[in-house]
Amino acid sequence: MYQAKVVICGVDTSKLPVLKEKQKEELLKKVKAGDNNARDELINGNLRLVLSVIQRFTGRGENLDDLFQVGCIGLIKSIDNFDISQNVRFSTYAVPMIIGEIRRYLRDNNSVRVSRSIKDTAYKAMQAKERLMNKFQREPTVKEIADELGLPKEDVVLALESIVEPISLYEPVYSDGGDTIYVLDQLGDKNDDKTWLDEISLKEAIKNLSEREKKILSLRFMQGKTQMEVSSEIGISQAQVSRLEKGALDKIKS
Repeated sequence: MYQAKVVICGVDTSKLPVLKEKQKEELLKKVKAGDNNARDELINGNLRLVLSVIQRFTGRGENLDDLFQVGCIGLIKSIDNFDISQNVRFSTYAVPMIIGEIRRYLRDNNSVRVSRSIKDTAYKAMQAKERLMNKFQREPTVKEIADELGLPKEDVVLALESIVEPISLYEPVYSDGGDTIYVLDQLGDKNDDKTWLDEISLKEAIKNLSEREKKILSLRFMQGKTQMEVSSEIGISQAQVSRLEKGALDKIKS
């Protein structure tokens, strides 16, 4: 995992150590006993965990060094707050803490200013969501989150929407090596007489695709997955996914 040399914050990630679960347990016990050397060793031994988490936030234009440093803060907090008496793997506890720290950083550095009260509601909603996910072992509904907080559902929706990263109209959404399609290209005039005809034509074109082609387009453009993720889910190579995707788009265009 991440064997290639990638330098983040001056750290050669290919040389980061990996601790076994037993080693983590022993180091955590020493940390709770006040051993600072064990704490440093535990931090260094989990930097790969931070690296794996920040991969989820790439493609946003954020500086990876900054995200890595913020992720390390989340790692340190998880080490300091971890309860060794609980029958929980450290990584299970640490990953949500690291993700939460990065999300807070991204929200606080959002280019759209949001009032503190709405931000506070959003933070509480995210915390309630994590609690309910642990409780139900599934994604909670907005109503369940609102009930947990004792707030109107509309307030929770508004708060969560307010912290979503804004997207530029010139954000590329697709490129097949030729013309790039931007968010702006997907905006249309609802009053355009051709709109409904175009929609009918598009639906007919998609209807003529094979089930595999429909599946690939759905995963790529509805769920936002990469070609590598699609290849893993469908069970074919990334090259085949690329070929089938291009073929399906060509069919739709023609």
